Amino acid sequence: MTASALTRRRLGQLTLALGATTLAGRAFAQERLSIAAVNYPLAYFAERIAGDLADVRFLVPDDVDPSFWRPGIADITAIQSADLVLLNGAGFADWTARTTLPRARSVVTSAAFEDAFIATETITHAHGDGGAHSHTGTANYLWLDFAQAQMQAEAIAAALTRRAPDAEADIARNLDALIADLGALDTDARAIGAAAQGVRMIAAHPRYQYFARAYGVDIDAMEWDPREPVNDAQLAALEERVAASGARLFIWEAEPDAASRSRVESLGLTSAVLPPLANRPSDGDFISAMTQALAQVHQATLSLTGG
Repeated sequence: MTASALTRRRLGQLTLALGATTLAGRAFAQERLSIAAVNYPLAYFAERIAGDLADVRFLVPDDVDPSFWRPGIADITAIQSADLVLLNGAGFADWTARTTLPRARSVVTSAAFEDAFIATETITHAHGDGGAHSHTGTANYLWLDFAQAQMQAEAIAAALTRRAPDAEADIARNLDALIADLGALDTDARAIGAAAQGVRMIAAHPRYQYFARAYGVDIDAMEWDPREPVNDAQLAALEERVAASGARLFIWEAEPDAASRSRVESLGLTSAVLPPLANRPSDGDFISAMTQALAQVHQATLSLTGG
């Protein structure tokens, strides 16, 4: 069975699994569907899969972490009115647990792999003006395991096919292309895992649990706000962590200021930037930005191992 045929078979199975009740489909020529997403990866996947079939709403401002965004009444109304509401699951965007969303039109894109969620410790801290928040219960940057990202994309495609069965062939074709791109990211990440054996890493923030598990990478994490410069207390804590772990590579989730990078590298660490892309990248899109970031991490790892 070809990869394309296998994708179509899985798409058909997922469509059936969404439920026996058929929602009223819309003919593409009559009206575009509306899709709302709680984070950028899901919005990007939906845009790729839907093409001209739908308008995708991702309402989180560029400078806000979607994990902790607090939507206003107008935002919630816009999301509630969408034909499909794409949810990440695993506790991501906790406002969704306090808001009534249209159950029949909501898609938990991680439902197929809930048994693979990673439990985390509860840590409460504050980021800038966002107020105090907690990393509670479950790691939720699911898409950083690119095989899981593929399953999220398949769930979106299945939901779209359910809404617009006449567009099934186009949806499946677009899904095939996206799956190929996500598969390439998976291959790049596996190359990092192979090169990074024996290289311990520390990340500026706990975002990378699924990446670490999927690709066999050893990543510890600090609790730093990427928008703030590294202060003396943070540097001292990092120095202790480096001494205890022997870490050699530091992962930033956003490009640091020059002074912060210099302070971290003064501890003998090599820096690399791997944005989780919960929100839009400043340049490019999910695939291009992630490809570039993975290449940077790979190169940094090879520089440490002599590869």
